[in-house]
Amino acid sequence: MKQLIVSVKTSTEVFEDFKTAMKKARAGQAGPEPVYEISFDSKKDFDRFLRHMYILSNILTFKPKSVYELAKLSGMDVSNLNKIILFFEEVGAVRIKKEKVDGREVKKPVVDYDRIQFKLGVA
Repeated sequence: MKQLIVSVKTSTEVFEDFKTAMKKARAGQAGPEPVYEISFDSKKDFDRFLRHMYILSNILTFKPKSVYELAKLSGMDVSNLNKIILFFEEVGAVRIKKEKVDGREVKKPVVDYDRIQFKLGVA
């Protein structure tokens, strides 16, 4: 099961976590399953992620063949949805897969995670 961890951290905390993970990897102490983490240092970006999480759920539930199909299923304008999908792709929550459907190339949004966990620490 692939798990995505979403957290709010400063860039210093992210760097320290990276150093710790590298030390463990070099010592052969990495865990059995890889951990994927998205860390936000901006409350604005974190809020945007939370506000549009239902889109991730729609991708997992409906498995749309294109962004256009996802827009119809979500009741959204395609151009607005494209902006959100690009944001999710930029932070690593969504992968865009290009496929041919009826002779046309379409962008298929894919979520590779089964579970999302939030780590909200107070500094």
